[in-house]
Amino acid sequence: MSERCALAVIGGGPAGLATATTAAELGVQVELFDEQSAPGGQIYRAIENADTEHQAILGQDYARGAALAQSFRASAAGYRSDSDVWAVTPERQIGVISFGSADIVDAQFIVIATGSMERALPFPGWTLPGVMTAGAGQVLLKQEGMVPDDTLIGGGVVLAGSGPLLLLVASQYLHAGVAIQALLDMTPRAGYLQALPHLPLALIADGYIGKGRALKAELRRADVPIISGVTNISANGDDRITSVEYDIGSQRQTLDTGLLMVHFGVVPNGHLAAALGVEEIWDRRQLCWRPSTDAWGGTNIDGVAIAGDCGGIAGARAAEYSGRLAAFQAACSLGLIDAEERDRLAAPVRQALKRDIRVRPFLEALFTPPASLMDNAVDDTVICRCEEVTAGRLREAVSLGCQGPNQVKAFTRAGMGPCQGRQCGAAVSHIVAAARGVEVELVGRFRVRPPVKPITLGALATLDVD
Repeated sequence: MSERCALAVIGGGPAGLATATTAAELGVQVELFDEQSAPGGQIYRAIENADTEHQAILGQDYARGAALAQSFRASAAGYRSDSDVWAVTPERQIGVISFGSADIVDAQFIVIATGSMERALPFPGWTLPGVMTAGAGQVLLKQEGMVPDDTLIGGGVVLAGSGPLLLLVASQYLHAGVAIQALLDMTPRAGYLQALPHLPLALIADGYIGKGRALKAELRRADVPIISGVTNISANGDDRITSVEYDIGSQRQTLDTGLLMVHFGVVPNGHLAAALGVEEIWDRRQLCWRPSTDAWGGTNIDGVAIAGDCGGIAGARAAEYSGRLAAFQAACSLGLIDAEERDRLAAPVRQALKRDIRVRPFLEALFTPPASLMDNAVDDTVICRCEEVTAGRLREAVSLGCQGPNQVKAFTRAGMGPCQGRQCGAAVSHIVAAARGVEVELVGRFRVRPPVKPITLGALATLDVD
């Protein structure tokens, strides 16, 4: 027999926690499914175990998650930790694995709040041990308090890429006592001109520009070189990275290091929604696919809403606000409040959301990923790490007549590995589009089908199927 709940929330980050807490306060019977062992998501990972010293290392924005987690724990919402959702059907049936056992949950309303993931942009040497994303380095610091050994990093960690997270991680590592050799800023120079018209609106957002300036000033006081205008990075080494090379204008530079952390922004983690059949649109500003939603997060699937960054990148606070809006709509749909009450409750939340996202046009214009990494990878660069498919093989498939990523998948196995195209999907689409000379939105993306998470035959065998 399957389980039943009124509202199922998938994801335990700021959007999911806000949705579940707000809905429970309105009398909705809520169950939150979280793949992690404790609430917080990626942004507030391990927040309940973070003492004052750890919170000081990670910063004030991280500490904000403590109140959110406390409110959720104090609510009547149910919590299913260590639970991987591997399928959702249009009939609002949820396939979930918890501690090796599989269940089917029937929900009257579903809010998908699966957050974001870092954008993977392949470059020569990116698969070497010692090369990782800045977000992964941050996760190790949040979850386990782990920092790299001084003997491993030599002269210090090198960070490279573009986007606010680079500055934040550099600051957090400084507070944790990690030596930083340099920050290689790959923000395209054209981005500054494109962002300039959006600066006035960004300046009246909730302090984001000021925070960015403060982080830069902190790094300069610590004598961390911030090297701008960097292009064409590559990691060198045999068994692991030993150095990173990059261009400044026509000059090729080298830094010896045992750890390179890269970051090129984040994109919606939309695999579950895509597998469900939620309609998607190509976001030209964020250069990614995202679900098409209404003002409440509603989708083309009846009774299914999207909240937070999996519906479009806007940040942790905006995710929290969108989660509350989704909760109001769920309570209304389930008959616990009427439309008039829903709109009344939503009004101040919408105002807060509007203020918070004023900075987004500026950030999206400034931190557009470098075109040289999006679609100009050299032929021997590995694009799909799971199946070891290179850029050259992808271009060869296009020359044989492949029109999009799904045909390329059949020819090369790109996207057929354990990550199911999460890491390589965007790069494959960009390379195919460039090889064809068309826009990315015209070639589409990998089709996603359940299971969206690995599930064993043993787990499937535990299903009580009527």
